[in-house]
Amino acid sequence: MLKSTIASILVYLIWLIFIFSTLVNSCNASEGPARGRAYVLPGGPILNDSRLHVETIFSGLKYPTSMAFLAPNDILVSEKDGTVQRIINGHIQSQPVLKVTVDKTDERGLDGLTVYTNESLNITNVFLYYTEFKPTFHSHGVTLGNRVYRYQLSGGILINPKLLLNLPIYPAPSHVGGKMKIGPDGNLYLSVGDMDGSFNSTKYETKAQNYNDGPSPDGRAGILRVTQDGKPVGDGILGSTPILNLYYAYGIKNSFGFDFDPITKKMWDTENGPTFGDEINLVESGFNSGWAKVQGIWVVNKVTERIDKHSSVDSVKLENFDGKGRYSSPEFSWLAPIGPTSIVFMNSGKLGIKFQNDIFVSDIKFGNIYHFKLNEDRTQLVLNDVLQDKIANTMEESKDTIFGRGFGGITDLEVGPDGYLYVLTFDSTNGTIYKITSNH
Repeated sequence: MLKSTIASILVYLIWLIFIFSTLVNSCNASEGPARGRAYVLPGGPILNDSRLHVETIFSGLKYPTSMAFLAPNDILVSEKDGTVQRIINGHIQSQPVLKVTVDKTDERGLDGLTVYTNESLNITNVFLYYTEFKPTFHSHGVTLGNRVYRYQLSGGILINPKLLLNLPIYPAPSHVGGKMKIGPDGNLYLSVGDMDGSFNSTKYETKAQNYNDGPSPDGRAGILRVTQDGKPVGDGILGSTPILNLYYAYGIKNSFGFDFDPITKKMWDTENGPTFGDEINLVESGFNSGWAKVQGIWVVNKVTERIDKHSSVDSVKLENFDGKGRYSSPEFSWLAPIGPTSIVFMNSGKLGIKFQNDIFVSDIKFGNIYHFKLNEDRTQLVLNDVLQDKIANTMEESKDTIFGRGFGGITDLEVGPDGYLYVLTFDSTNGTIYKITSNH
Protein backbone atom coordinates (compact mmCIF):
# COMPACT_ATOMS: atom_id res chain seq x y z
CA MET A 1 0.00 0.00 0.00
CA LEU A 2 2.91 2.35 0.82
CA LYS A 3 4.44 1.71 -2.59
CA SER A 4 1.07 2.44 -4.20
CA THR A 5 0.77 5.72 -2.28
CA ILE A 6 4.31 6.81 -3.21
CA ALA A 7 3.65 5.95 -6.85
CA SER A 8 0.46 8.03 -6.80
CA ILE A 9 2.32 10.98 -5.29
CA LEU A 10 5.05 10.70 -7.92
CA VAL A 11 2.48 10.62 -10.72
CA TYR A 12 0.79 13.68 -9.21
CA LEU A 13 4.10 15.56 -8.94
CA ILE A 14 4.99 14.70 -12.54
CA TRP A 15 1.58 15.95 -13.61
CA LEU A 16 2.11 19.24 -11.74
CA ILE A 17 5.55 19.69 -13.33
CA PHE A 18 4.03 19.06 -16.76
CA ILE A 19 1.25 21.60 -16.20
CA PHE A 20 3.69 24.22 -14.91
CA SER A 21 6.04 23.63 -17.85
CA THR A 22 3.15 23.95 -20.29
CA LEU A 23 2.03 27.23 -18.74
CA VAL A 24 5.55 28.66 -18.84
CA ASN A 25 6.03 27.64 -22.47
CA SER A 26 2.64 29.09 -23.34
CA CYS A 27 3.56 32.40 -21.74
CA ASN A 28 6.94 32.45 -23.44
CA ALA A 29 5.31 31.81 -26.79
CA SER A 30 3.09 34.85 -26.39
CA GLU A 31 5.44 37.39 -24.89
CA GLY A 32 5.63 39.43 -28.08
CA PRO A 33 8.50 41.87 -28.61
CA ALA A 34 11.07 40.13 -26.41
CA ARG A 35 11.48 37.36 -23.85
CA GLY A 36 12.64 38.05 -20.32
CA ARG A 37 10.67 41.28 -20.03
CA ALA A 38 10.80 43.57 -17.02
CA TYR A 39 8.41 43.60 -14.12
CA VAL A 40 6.77 46.50 -12.28
CA LEU A 41 8.54 47.79 -9.19
CA PRO A 42 6.62 46.85 -6.00
CA GLY A 43 5.97 50.50 -5.19
CA GLY A 44 5.15 51.39 -8.78
CA PRO A 45 7.15 53.22 -11.46
CA ILE A 46 9.70 55.86 -10.45
CA LEU A 47 10.48 59.07 -12.34
CA ASN A 48 13.75 60.94 -11.99
CA ASP A 49 12.05 64.35 -11.99
CA SER A 50 10.27 65.06 -8.72
CA ARG A 51 7.95 67.56 -10.43
CA LEU A 52 6.35 64.73 -12.40
CA HIS A 53 4.23 61.83 -11.26
CA VAL A 54 2.59 58.68 -12.63
CA GLU A 55 -1.14 57.96 -12.67
CA THR A 56 -2.74 54.63 -13.54
CA ILE A 57 -5.45 55.12 -16.15
CA PHE A 58 -6.44 51.47 -16.54
CA SER A 59 -5.05 48.07 -15.60
CA GLY A 60 -6.24 44.62 -16.67
CA LEU A 61 -5.33 44.37 -20.37
CA LYS A 62 -4.10 41.08 -21.85
CA TYR A 63 -0.78 41.42 -23.67
CA PRO A 64 -1.51 44.90 -25.10
CA THR A 65 0.68 45.88 -28.06
CA SER A 66 -0.37 49.37 -29.25
CA MET A 67 -2.69 52.23 -28.34
CA ALA A 68 -4.18 55.20 -30.17
CA PHE A 69 -6.40 58.09 -29.08
CA LEU A 70 -9.81 58.71 -30.57
CA ALA A 71 -10.29 61.78 -28.37
CA PRO A 72 -9.23 62.98 -24.91
CA ASN A 73 -9.83 60.12 -22.42
CA ASP A 74 -10.86 57.81 -25.27
CA ILE A 75 -8.27 55.19 -26.17
CA LEU A 76 -8.20 52.17 -28.49
CA VAL A 77 -5.83 49.37 -27.44
CA SER A 78 -4.81 46.31 -29.45
CA GLU A 79 -4.26 43.05 -27.59
CA LYS A 80 -2.04 40.32 -28.97
CA ASP A 81 -4.87 37.76 -29.09
CA GLY A 82 -6.73 39.76 -31.76
CA THR A 83 -8.93 41.97 -29.56
CA VAL A 84 -9.32 45.73 -29.89
CA GLN A 85 -10.50 47.27 -26.62
CA ARG A 86 -11.86 50.77 -26.02
CA ILE A 87 -11.18 52.61 -22.76
CA ILE A 88 -13.22 55.75 -22.05
CA ASN A 89 -12.54 57.85 -18.94
CA GLY A 90 -10.53 55.00 -17.45
CA HIS A 91 -13.24 52.36 -17.95
CA ILE A 92 -13.05 49.49 -20.44
CA GLN A 93 -16.17 49.07 -22.55
CA SER A 94 -18.25 45.98 -21.95
CA GLN A 95 -17.65 44.66 -25.46
CA PRO A 96 -14.53 44.93 -27.63
CA VAL A 97 -14.80 47.08 -30.74
CA LEU A 98 -13.35 44.17 -32.73
CA LYS A 99 -12.20 40.58 -32.31
CA VAL A 100 -10.23 38.92 -35.11
CA THR A 101 -8.73 35.44 -35.31
CA VAL A 102 -4.95 35.52 -35.22
CA ASP A 103 -1.94 33.24 -35.03
CA LYS A 104 -0.40 34.10 -31.63
CA THR A 105 2.81 32.09 -31.99
CA ASP A 106 5.85 33.93 -30.62
CA GLU A 107 5.69 37.53 -31.93
CA ARG A 108 2.73 36.93 -34.23
CA GLY A 109 -0.68 38.27 -33.30
CA LEU A 110 -2.38 41.66 -33.38
CA ASP A 111 0.78 43.78 -33.24
CA GLY A 112 -0.10 47.24 -34.52
CA LEU A 113 -2.86 49.86 -34.46
CA THR A 114 -3.17 53.46 -35.54
CA VAL A 115 -6.05 55.87 -36.12
CA TYR A 116 -6.81 58.66 -38.58
CA THR A 117 -9.92 60.86 -38.45
CA ASN A 118 -11.04 62.74 -41.54
CA GLU A 119 -13.00 65.51 -39.89
CA SER A 120 -14.38 66.94 -43.12
CA LEU A 121 -15.94 63.55 -43.99
CA ASN A 122 -16.61 62.63 -40.35
CA ILE A 123 -14.89 59.26 -40.88
CA THR A 124 -12.49 57.57 -38.45
CA ASN A 125 -10.26 54.96 -40.04
CA VAL A 126 -8.53 52.40 -37.83
CA PHE A 127 -5.56 50.52 -39.28
CA LEU A 128 -4.56 47.14 -37.86
CA TYR A 129 -1.57 44.88 -38.46
CA TYR A 130 -2.11 41.25 -37.52
CA THR A 131 -1.20 37.66 -38.40
CA GLU A 132 -4.47 36.43 -39.80
CA PHE A 133 -5.45 32.85 -38.99
CA LYS A 134 -8.21 30.67 -40.41
CA PRO A 135 -9.47 27.77 -38.29
CA THR A 136 -10.36 24.64 -40.24
CA PHE A 137 -12.51 21.68 -39.32
CA HIS A 138 -10.05 18.93 -40.25
CA SER A 139 -6.78 20.50 -39.02
CA HIS A 140 -5.34 23.00 -36.59
CA GLY A 141 -5.95 25.82 -39.04
CA VAL A 142 -4.02 27.89 -41.57
CA THR A 143 -1.91 31.01 -41.02
CA LEU A 144 -2.84 33.27 -43.93
CA GLY A 145 -0.32 36.08 -43.65
CA ASN A 146 0.82 39.17 -41.80
CA ARG A 147 -1.80 41.60 -43.00
CA VAL A 148 -2.73 45.25 -42.81
CA TYR A 149 -6.44 46.08 -42.75
CA ARG A 150 -8.30 49.36 -42.69
CA TYR A 151 -11.56 49.52 -40.73
CA GLN A 152 -14.08 52.26 -40.06
CA LEU A 153 -15.28 53.07 -36.56
CA SER A 154 -19.06 53.24 -36.46
CA GLY A 155 -21.46 52.86 -33.56
CA GLY A 156 -18.68 51.74 -31.23
CA ILE A 157 -17.45 48.86 -33.42
CA LEU A 158 -15.06 48.46 -36.34
CA ILE A 159 -16.72 47.71 -39.68
CA ASN A 160 -15.95 47.53 -43.42
CA PRO A 161 -12.55 45.77 -43.32
CA LYS A 162 -10.40 46.48 -46.37
CA LEU A 163 -7.22 44.45 -46.93
CA LEU A 164 -4.39 46.86 -47.76
CA LEU A 165 -1.26 44.68 -47.57
CA ASN A 166 -0.51 40.96 -47.51
CA LEU A 167 3.00 40.50 -46.13
CA PRO A 168 5.34 37.50 -45.58
CA ILE A 169 5.02 35.10 -42.64
CA TYR A 170 7.99 32.76 -43.26
CA PRO A 171 10.42 31.38 -42.28
CA ALA A 172 9.78 32.06 -38.58
CA PRO A 173 7.14 33.62 -36.30
CA SER A 174 9.58 36.10 -34.78
CA HIS A 175 10.72 39.59 -35.86
CA VAL A 176 7.26 40.49 -37.13
CA GLY A 177 7.34 44.24 -36.40
CA GLY A 178 3.95 45.81 -36.86
CA LYS A 179 4.10 49.38 -35.56
CA MET A 180 2.12 51.89 -37.65
CA LYS A 181 1.65 55.65 -37.80
CA ILE A 182 0.12 58.18 -40.14
CA GLY A 183 2.94 60.47 -41.26
CA PRO A 184 2.92 64.24 -41.70
CA ASP A 185 2.20 63.60 -45.39
CA GLY A 186 -1.03 61.72 -44.54
CA ASN A 187 0.36 58.36 -45.65
CA LEU A 188 0.49 55.14 -43.62
CA TYR A 189 3.91 53.97 -42.42
CA LEU A 190 4.50 50.41 -41.17
CA SER A 191 7.49 48.57 -39.68
CA VAL A 192 8.06 44.98 -40.81
CA GLY A 193 10.77 42.72 -39.37
CA ASP A 194 12.85 40.18 -41.24
CA MET A 195 10.78 37.22 -39.90
CA ASP A 196 13.96 35.82 -38.26
CA GLY A 197 17.54 36.58 -39.20
CA SER A 198 18.87 33.00 -39.03
CA PHE A 199 17.81 31.70 -42.39
CA ASN A 200 18.50 28.31 -43.91
CA SER A 201 17.19 29.21 -47.33
CA THR A 202 18.25 31.96 -49.71
CA LYS A 203 14.57 32.23 -50.64
CA TYR A 204 14.09 34.54 -47.65
CA GLU A 205 17.43 36.37 -47.89
CA THR A 206 16.37 39.32 -50.00
CA LYS A 207 18.07 42.48 -51.17
CA ALA A 208 16.14 44.36 -48.47
CA GLN A 209 18.39 42.54 -45.96
CA ASN A 210 21.49 43.50 -47.95
CA TYR A 211 21.94 40.13 -49.62
CA ASN A 212 23.27 41.51 -52.90
CA ASP A 213 22.57 38.32 -54.86
CA GLY A 214 19.25 37.67 -53.14
CA PRO A 215 15.74 37.86 -54.59
CA SER A 216 13.84 41.13 -54.84
CA PRO A 217 12.36 42.51 -51.61
CA ASP A 218 9.05 40.96 -50.56
CA GLY A 219 7.97 43.44 -47.86
CA ARG A 220 10.15 42.25 -44.99
CA ALA A 221 13.00 44.03 -43.18
CA GLY A 222 11.93 47.62 -43.63
CA ILE A 223 9.56 50.47 -43.07
CA LEU A 224 6.88 50.56 -45.75
CA ARG A 225 4.89 53.59 -46.88
CA VAL A 226 1.48 53.42 -48.57
CA THR A 227 -1.51 55.66 -49.06
CA GLN A 228 -4.46 55.12 -46.74
CA ASP A 229 -5.92 52.99 -49.54
CA GLY A 230 -2.84 50.75 -49.54
CA LYS A 231 -1.40 52.11 -52.82
CA PRO A 232 2.22 53.07 -53.58
CA VAL A 233 3.10 56.70 -53.00
CA GLY A 234 4.19 58.02 -56.39
CA ASP A 235 6.83 55.93 -58.15
CA GLY A 236 8.40 54.71 -54.92
CA ILE A 237 11.80 55.58 -53.47
CA LEU A 238 13.96 52.54 -54.26
CA GLY A 239 12.22 51.50 -57.46
CA SER A 240 8.88 51.37 -59.24
CA THR A 241 8.29 47.59 -59.21
CA PRO A 242 6.01 45.96 -56.63
CA ILE A 243 6.71 45.57 -53.68
CA LEU A 244 9.97 47.50 -53.84
CA ASN A 245 7.98 50.67 -54.51
CA LEU A 246 6.52 50.53 -50.99
CA TYR A 247 9.84 50.74 -49.12
CA TYR A 248 10.62 53.94 -47.25
CA ALA A 249 13.60 52.32 -45.47
CA TYR A 250 15.23 48.88 -45.46
CA GLY A 251 17.98 46.78 -43.87
CA ILE A 252 16.03 46.77 -40.60
CA LYS A 253 16.16 43.60 -38.50
CA ASN A 254 13.10 44.48 -36.45
CA SER A 255 11.53 47.70 -35.23
CA PHE A 256 8.86 48.26 -32.61
CA GLY A 257 8.70 52.01 -32.90
CA PHE A 258 9.11 55.15 -34.98
CA ASP A 259 7.87 58.71 -34.85
CA PHE A 260 8.11 62.00 -36.73
CA ASP A 261 9.91 65.07 -35.42
CA PRO A 262 7.21 67.77 -34.99
CA ILE A 263 9.69 70.44 -36.11
CA THR A 264 11.62 68.86 -39.02
CA LYS A 265 8.96 66.22 -39.88
CA LYS A 266 11.78 63.66 -40.20
CA MET A 267 11.37 60.09 -38.98
CA TRP A 268 13.32 58.51 -36.14
CA ASP A 269 13.09 54.81 -35.26
CA THR A 270 14.28 52.17 -32.80
CA GLU A 271 15.71 48.86 -33.93
CA ASN A 272 16.27 45.59 -32.09
CA GLY A 273 19.63 43.88 -32.55
CA PRO A 274 20.32 40.14 -32.24
CA THR A 275 22.25 39.83 -28.95
CA PHE A 276 23.86 43.26 -29.26
CA GLY A 277 23.53 46.58 -31.01
CA ASP A 278 20.04 47.97 -30.36
CA GLU A 279 19.68 51.29 -32.18
CA ILE A 280 18.10 54.72 -32.45
CA ASN A 281 18.18 56.05 -36.03
CA LEU A 282 17.38 59.16 -38.00
CA VAL A 283 15.51 57.67 -40.94
CA GLU A 284 15.64 59.64 -44.18
CA SER A 285 13.81 58.32 -47.25
CA GLY A 286 15.83 55.47 -48.76
CA PHE A 287 17.56 54.79 -45.43
CA ASN A 288 19.52 51.52 -45.21
CA SER A 289 20.07 50.36 -41.62
CA GLY A 290 22.62 47.73 -42.68
CA TRP A 291 21.07 44.45 -41.53
CA ALA A 292 22.02 41.59 -42.02
CA LYS A 293 25.63 42.72 -42.47
CA VAL A 294 25.79 45.51 -39.89
CA GLN A 295 24.10 45.96 -36.51
CA GLY A 296 24.78 49.01 -34.39
CA ILE A 297 28.25 50.04 -35.56
CA TRP A 298 29.46 46.44 -35.73
CA VAL A 299 29.94 44.22 -38.75
CA VAL A 300 28.04 40.94 -38.41
CA ASN A 301 29.11 37.47 -39.52
CA LYS A 302 26.88 34.77 -40.99
CA VAL A 303 25.71 33.57 -37.60
CA THR A 304 24.77 37.11 -36.54
CA GLU A 305 27.73 37.56 -34.20
CA ARG A 306 29.67 40.83 -34.21
CA ILE A 307 33.08 40.45 -35.81
CA ASP A 308 34.91 43.30 -34.15
CA LYS A 309 34.06 46.72 -32.81
CA HIS A 310 36.57 48.34 -35.14
CA SER A 311 35.59 46.50 -38.33
CA SER A 312 34.61 49.08 -40.91
CA VAL A 313 31.23 49.09 -42.59
CA ASP A 314 33.20 49.78 -45.77
CA SER A 315 34.52 46.20 -45.52
CA VAL A 316 31.11 44.79 -46.46
CA LYS A 317 29.08 45.46 -49.56
CA LEU A 318 25.65 46.85 -48.77
CA GLU A 319 22.79 46.90 -51.26
CA ASN A 320 22.06 50.42 -52.54
CA PHE A 321 19.46 49.77 -55.26
CA ASP A 322 21.44 51.56 -57.95
CA GLY A 323 22.32 54.44 -55.63
CA LYS A 324 18.77 55.09 -54.41
CA GLY A 325 19.43 53.59 -50.97
CA ARG A 326 21.88 55.07 -48.48
CA TYR A 327 23.42 53.52 -45.39
CA SER A 328 23.59 55.69 -42.29
CA SER A 329 25.06 54.64 -38.94
CA PRO A 330 22.91 54.83 -35.78
CA GLU A 331 22.61 58.02 -33.77
CA PHE A 332 22.81 55.84 -30.67
CA SER A 333 23.50 52.15 -29.88
CA TRP A 334 23.27 49.98 -26.80
CA LEU A 335 25.90 47.24 -26.93
CA ALA A 336 23.99 45.03 -24.48
CA PRO A 337 20.37 44.59 -25.59
CA ILE A 338 17.56 46.48 -23.87
CA GLY A 339 14.81 45.60 -26.38
CA PRO A 340 13.83 49.15 -27.40
CA THR A 341 10.19 49.49 -28.36
CA SER A 342 8.38 52.79 -28.78
CA ILE A 343 9.92 56.16 -29.63
CA VAL A 344 7.94 59.39 -29.34
CA PHE A 345 8.52 63.12 -29.57
CA MET A 346 7.14 65.09 -26.63
CA ASN A 347 5.39 67.61 -28.87
CA SER A 348 3.92 69.47 -25.90
CA GLY A 349 5.14 71.59 -23.00
CA LYS A 350 2.90 69.86 -20.45
CA LEU A 351 5.83 68.12 -18.75
CA GLY A 352 7.85 71.32 -18.74
CA ILE A 353 9.73 73.28 -21.35
CA LYS A 354 12.89 71.24 -20.72
CA PHE A 355 11.24 68.16 -22.28
CA GLN A 356 9.35 69.82 -25.11
CA ASN A 357 10.06 68.30 -28.55
CA ASP A 358 12.60 65.89 -27.03
CA ILE A 359 12.75 62.15 -27.72
CA PHE A 360 11.50 59.49 -25.32
CA VAL A 361 12.28 55.78 -25.89
CA SER A 362 10.92 52.76 -24.00
CA ASP A 363 12.21 49.22 -23.56
CA ILE A 364 10.73 45.79 -22.95
CA LYS A 365 13.63 44.26 -21.01
CA PHE A 366 14.14 46.67 -18.10
CA GLY A 367 10.92 48.68 -18.03
CA ASN A 368 12.78 51.95 -18.54
CA ILE A 369 11.92 55.17 -20.37
CA TYR A 370 14.93 57.01 -21.79
CA HIS A 371 15.14 60.74 -22.55
CA PHE A 372 17.27 62.35 -25.26
CA LYS A 373 17.68 65.96 -26.35
CA LEU A 374 18.51 66.87 -29.96
CA ASN A 375 21.18 69.21 -31.28
CA GLU A 376 20.34 72.57 -32.86
CA ASP A 377 19.68 71.27 -36.37
CA ARG A 378 17.90 68.18 -34.92
CA THR A 379 19.99 65.63 -36.82
CA GLN A 380 21.81 64.15 -33.81
CA LEU A 381 21.28 63.44 -30.13
CA VAL A 382 23.01 65.56 -27.50
CA LEU A 383 25.29 63.02 -25.78
CA ASN A 384 27.80 63.83 -23.06
CA ASP A 385 30.81 62.24 -21.38
CA VAL A 386 31.07 58.48 -22.00
CA LEU A 387 28.21 58.56 -24.53
CA GLN A 388 29.89 60.95 -26.95
CA ASP A 389 30.90 57.92 -29.05
CA LYS A 390 27.13 57.23 -29.43
CA ILE A 391 27.48 53.87 -27.65
CA ALA A 392 26.26 52.68 -24.27
CA ASN A 393 28.71 49.85 -23.62
CA THR A 394 27.02 49.07 -20.28
CA MET A 395 23.76 49.98 -18.57
CA GLU A 396 25.83 52.04 -16.14
CA GLU A 397 26.94 54.26 -19.03
CA SER A 398 23.34 54.93 -20.03
CA LYS A 399 22.03 55.69 -16.52
CA ASP A 400 21.91 59.46 -17.11
CA THR A 401 19.53 58.94 -20.05
CA ILE A 402 16.94 57.15 -17.89
CA PHE A 403 13.82 59.28 -17.35
CA GLY A 404 11.73 56.65 -15.54
CA ARG A 405 11.97 53.02 -14.47
CA GLY A 406 9.99 50.16 -13.01
CA PHE A 407 7.08 50.27 -15.45
CA GLY A 408 7.37 46.64 -16.54
CA GLY A 409 7.91 45.81 -20.20
CA ILE A 410 6.69 48.73 -22.31
CA THR A 411 5.16 48.28 -25.76
CA ASP A 412 3.95 51.79 -26.56
CA LEU A 413 4.37 55.47 -25.71
CA GLU A 414 1.96 58.14 -26.95
CA VAL A 415 1.41 61.83 -26.32
CA GLY A 416 -2.29 62.23 -25.69
CA PRO A 417 -4.57 65.02 -26.93
CA ASP A 418 -4.13 66.57 -23.47
CA GLY A 419 -0.37 66.88 -24.09
CA TYR A 420 0.71 64.38 -21.42
CA LEU A 421 2.79 61.23 -21.94
CA TYR A 422 1.01 57.85 -21.85
CA VAL A 423 2.73 54.51 -21.31
CA LEU A 424 1.40 51.04 -22.27
CA THR A 425 2.84 47.96 -20.55
CA PHE A 426 2.79 44.32 -21.59
CA ASP A 427 1.35 41.66 -19.28
CA SER A 428 -0.79 38.53 -19.62
CA THR A 429 -3.61 39.80 -17.38
CA ASN A 430 -2.53 43.16 -15.99
CA GLY A 431 -1.35 45.25 -18.93
CA THR A 432 -1.56 48.87 -17.85
CA ILE A 433 -1.95 52.35 -19.28
CA TYR A 434 -0.07 54.95 -17.24
CA LYS A 435 -0.21 58.73 -17.61
CA ILE A 436 2.77 60.91 -16.73
CA THR A 437 1.73 64.38 -15.58
CA SER A 438 3.28 67.47 -14.03
CA ASN A 439 2.68 68.83 -10.53
CA HIS A 440 2.50 72.34 -11.98
